[in-house]
Amino acid sequence: MELITTHAEQNAPYFLPHLLCTASSSSQLQGHEQWFARNENSKNSPSLAISCTTKLPQDVQISPITGDDERGDFNSNNDSSASGLLKTLHISTRLMDDFLALSKSNTEKDLETCGILGAHLQEEETFYVTTLVIPKQESTSNSCQAINEEEVYAIHSERSLCPVGWIHTHPSQSCFMSSIDLHTHYPYQVMVPEAFAIVVAPTDASRSFGIFRLSDPGGMKILRECQEDGFHTHKDPEDGSPIYELCSNVYQNSNLRFEIIDLRS
Repeated sequence: MELITTHAEQNAPYFLPHLLCTASSSSQLQGHEQWFARNENSKNSPSLAISCTTKLPQDVQISPITGDDERGDFNSNNDSSASGLLKTLHISTRLMDDFLALSKSNTEKDLETCGILGAHLQEEETFYVTTLVIPKQESTSNSCQAINEEEVYAIHSERSLCPVGWIHTHPSQSCFMSSIDLHTHYPYQVMVPEAFAIVVAPTDASRSFGIFRLSDPGGMKILRECQEDGFHTHKDPEDGSPIYELCSNVYQNSNLRFEIIDLRS
C-alpha cells in the first residue's frame, strides 16, 4: 500500500477538517452504515463520528467547477435537477491531475483506472473530500472493476469517511457516463444524495473531465428500475430531464489537503 499526502498548491498551508465526536443526521448515518454492511467480513465497524468542524484559512481560494466547455448535451450548473437542495462538496484543485498522473501507465495501455472518494462532513453543511483510495482493480479499455473492496471499506471506517463518489478515466473515449458507469454510480447516490462521479478523458479535446450525477428523480428512477447488465441503452426519464447531468454543488478548494492511498502496490 502506498500513501501519498498532497495538496492543491505548492507551499499552500494544509487544510484538513478535524473530527468532532458527534454523530451526523440519522439519514446520513443510515447511508454510512449501509455502505459498510455490504462487507459482512469486515472487522471494522463504521464510526458515528463523521461530522467535522474547522475554520478556513483567509487566503483559501474556492471556485465552482463548470467543466471545460458549455456543450449542450448536459444540464448547465444552474439547471441541475437538485440545485439548492444538496450539501456542497469541496475537492482539491489537484485531485484530477494527481489521479491522472497515477493512472498514466494504464492510460498508455488503453486501460481504465478507478478510485473511490471519501469525505468528512462539516457541521451538516459541507463535505470535504480528503481521501482518494485507488483499489486493486481489473480493467479493460472501457470498464474498470474494483476488487477486494473490503480494503476500501476498512480505510473509510478507520478514518470515519463517507463515500461521496468515485473517479475513473476514459483513456481513449470521450467524456461521458456509459450505461455501466451509471449503474456503478447509482448505489453511491442512493446512499449519499450528493454523491458524484468524475470522468477524466485525456484524449477528449472538447471536455477533458466532467463531474456528473444522476438526475433526481428522473435518472434515479430509470436506474432503479433497470435490470440489464453490460452496455445497453436507457429510455429517457418521463419528466423530460437527461438521465445524468453536470453537478452544481462541487467546488475546487485551493487549500484542501487530501491523501491518496494506492492499494495496487
